Amino acid sequence: SDETCFLVLGLYSPPTVRIIHSGHACNVEEERYTERVYTIREGETLELTCLVTGHPRPQIRWTKTAGSMSDRFQDSSVFNETLHIAKILRTQGGRYYCKAENGLGSPAIKSIRVDVYYLDEPVVTVHQSIGEAKEQFYYERTVFLRCVANSNPPVRYSWHRGREVLTQGSDKGVEIYEPFFTQGETKILKLKNLRPQDYANYSCIASVRNVCGIPDRSVIFTLTNRTASPSIKLLVEDPIVVNPSQTVSLVCITTGGEPPPVLTWGSSNDSLPQRSVVNGGTLTLPAITSEEAGAYSCVASNNVGNPAKKSTTIVVRALKKGRFWITPDPYHNDDNIQIGREVKISCQVEATPPEELTFSWLKNGRALRSSERMVITQTDPDISPGTTNLDIIDLKFTDFGTYTCVAALKGGGIPEISIDVNISSTTVPPNLTVPRGKSPLVAREGDTVELECLVSGKPKPIILWSRADKEAPMPDGSMQMESYDGVLRIVNVSREMTGSYRCQTSQYNGFNVKPREAVVELIVQYPPTVEPVFMEMRQGLGRPVVMTCRVLRAHPSRVLRFEWLLSNRLLHAGAFDAQRDETEYTVRNLNRDGLGEYTCNVINEAGAGKCTFLVTGKAYPPEFYYDTYNPVWQNKPRTYSFKLQWTQMNPNAVDRIVAYRLGFRQMGLERWWVQEIPVDGPINKGELMSHNLTDLIKPESYEVRLTPITRFGEGNSTIRIVRYNAPLNSTALTNSFHCSFEDEPICMFTQDKNDDFDWTRHSAATRDTKYTPNTGPSVDRTGSKQGFYMYIETSRPRKEGDQARLVSPFFNVAPKNPYSISNPPAYCFGFFYHMYGKHIGEFHQTSKGQTSSEGPVWSLNGNQGDHWKQAKVSIHPTSSFQVVLEGIRGPGIEGDIAIDDVTLEEGECRDPPTNLSSKVLFRSSHIWLLCVTLVMTLLEGQR
Repeated sequence: SDETCFLVLGLYSPPTVRIIHSGHACNVEEERYTERVYTIREGETLELTCLVTGHPRPQIRWTKTAGSMSDRFQDSSVFNETLHIAKILRTQGGRYYCKAENGLGSPAIKSIRVDVYYLDEPVVTVHQSIGEAKEQFYYERTVFLRCVANSNPPVRYSWHRGREVLTQGSDKGVEIYEPFFTQGETKILKLKNLRPQDYANYSCIASVRNVCGIPDRSVIFTLTNRTASPSIKLLVEDPIVVNPSQTVSLVCITTGGEPPPVLTWGSSNDSLPQRSVVNGGTLTLPAITSEEAGAYSCVASNNVGNPAKKSTTIVVRALKKGRFWITPDPYHNDDNIQIGREVKISCQVEATPPEELTFSWLKNGRALRSSERMVITQTDPDISPGTTNLDIIDLKFTDFGTYTCVAALKGGGIPEISIDVNISSTTVPPNLTVPRGKSPLVAREGDTVELECLVSGKPKPIILWSRADKEAPMPDGSMQMESYDGVLRIVNVSREMTGSYRCQTSQYNGFNVKPREAVVELIVQYPPTVEPVFMEMRQGLGRPVVMTCRVLRAHPSRVLRFEWLLSNRLLHAGAFDAQRDETEYTVRNLNRDGLGEYTCNVINEAGAGKCTFLVTGKAYPPEFYYDTYNPVWQNKPRTYSFKLQWTQMNPNAVDRIVAYRLGFRQMGLERWWVQEIPVDGPINKGELMSHNLTDLIKPESYEVRLTPITRFGEGNSTIRIVRYNAPLNSTALTNSFHCSFEDEPICMFTQDKNDDFDWTRHSAATRDTKYTPNTGPSVDRTGSKQGFYMYIETSRPRKEGDQARLVSPFFNVAPKNPYSISNPPAYCFGFFYHMYGKHIGEFHQTSKGQTSSEGPVWSLNGNQGDHWKQAKVSIHPTSSFQVVLEGIRGPGIEGDIAIDDVTLEEGECRDPPTNLSSKVLFRSSHIWLLCVTLVMTLLEGQR
């Protein structure tokens, strides 16, 4: 039958998490205590899955520590259960954290260390030393062969000469050693005072001992009497000075080296230009630009000695930024030009290369030579590069005219720069004013504004703009902007640009006098910034709804008015109260006409800020309960049933939920099956609801959609996938159950609230045996000191006869014939026990929910020796049941009882142990009582 059980119980629980792995692991080690190391070969697929419990369903987030800043874990976190990295790189090793949180309690975090194994091809480098003694006929040549390979784990090296294995001491002329400063990284082969037999093929074999199936790698080096380090020659000048757009070829040749060296090119700009072409020893740079200027290096390497390197610098000719300034008589404190006084005209350009720069002067278009009254000088390039001066001493009326400064490069090919400077009776220093009405300048956010400073004088200098009231950059990001007409144009002005702007005359293109300056105030108005920008408000019909729109900031801050609208229909408008920063609208009695989108516009001179409220009677989505014990059970050979459980999010926020619409479909098929589940009475927060999905086809998965219904109509739906093998529930497999107590929360076992003390989860590595050394297990059932088990500690304050009871989760069963209990199904319950110590008391195993009165189905007492034994007992439940494991304290402290590897399987026990005396006792039950029993048990647990 499709009965629905309601359990009045707060089922919200904080998250728990554990990590399981798939993919291509070489090994997964459980190191001491909590460290887990997952070993994987570079290039394989890493797949880690986070298994979580908790209600509501926790959100999962994968993050990573370790590694450099550049190795940011895929630039973000991964927000799903499975972390999948295809073709893992060595840089992606490190510690991975899985974090689960659902807003209850602290987040649950588990981590695993991923170690990526690899072995690169080894490289042999050769170094030679030659020693001479002048007065003797003595000549020594020693060769060092060094082998290096990048690897994880550390590599081991072996040397061979031809087919002969070389070891320390095997040949007097050979030494093999590890240099102290690179312990374990390299293996050096030293050939002392070369002999004829030393000229041979040497092979270095690098090995990581086949970890992760990584094969050994080897490299061969042939040593001859001609072996020599490389030498090269550059067939170019240094530096090379060229014109832009010219094609430049650099030629590098090898002049020595055995084996023949390999040539490579590099640049001081980190990488070669994109359009460059390398052909052996020739580097070609077509149509070179100024950005491609710099140092270029040819490097030759043959792994013998040090690589040979030769460099040259390419200089690309350029002339730019021509500027001038006029300096009135420096000996008189006057800013004007006067007859009979001295005037200096200065001219400056940026030139590459600076030594090729030449200047010439013209007056009214005719060449000007240096004389006693017209002194032409070129400033020292080290002090002020690229500058020339024309000093006019004792200015006469005939000296008025146009003076032209011409800059050129000796090499040619670059257009000249000429700068005209007019000296006349109208040449006067600048004056700077802000036009009337241009300060303060008021604009709205997003406008284009023009800040203006009027500059008079002849010639007009460049105007420099900067922020006057704060150390903030200008709109283009620089600290200073130039303007040739005194206007600063700002496109798309923003509120951050409000403030004072300084305009200032530069010495360029004008008089070299004390700068003139003025300040322009810019005020940027913007519409009110309000909150909330959007809010969904869910409410039942007939109830009040209060909406509040708050102003955070605005300019001008004097807000003019507000207006409330429902779907563009004006409800209420008025002046904004200057004493308050918010406006409120109340719907006293919500009806269907009052549902919809409400807008509050708060308006000032610059525009409107908008709060939006979506008022709806929609119910919140239900929250599926994923931690159901035994959600899957068998009812027919080809079908299975699934117990679907959920709670309702915020059930009292809207009208009472009268039903749920349940839709489900087989994965991969289009057709949905839909039915309604009626709800009697109001739903409490945290109340667990159940519905049995029956006749699901094995082993298909199903998509389930659940939608709450109120008198408003349908609420928000929730979707989940139901799987036959229920992989996300470690305590509830389809036909078997296994618990080794390795993870909290101990497979949903609970401590009985009415016993005298509790069972404790422990491992031999963490248990203190100082007080009771001759009792309790020294390893878990598998022989591991790190493995966990449950045990009862009999030391004080325990006293004889005290009981500790551990209660299993509920196991759902389906009788073969649901209308008769004459042929109940059989299950085999098994566990390992350890009863060691002279004061061992009693151990009982009981089943709750059998047919007949409750009592032990298995018991044992006394010392059973320092080893684990297995117990098995067949049980025949007719309804859902629990198993109770009870330990009773004996007469002294040497009597700790432990259990491990608890199992429950379908079918009779095949090989029940012979040393057990067992009797089976039952308690009557019925399907409708299952709900009540479950309610009572869970309620007791909540007290």
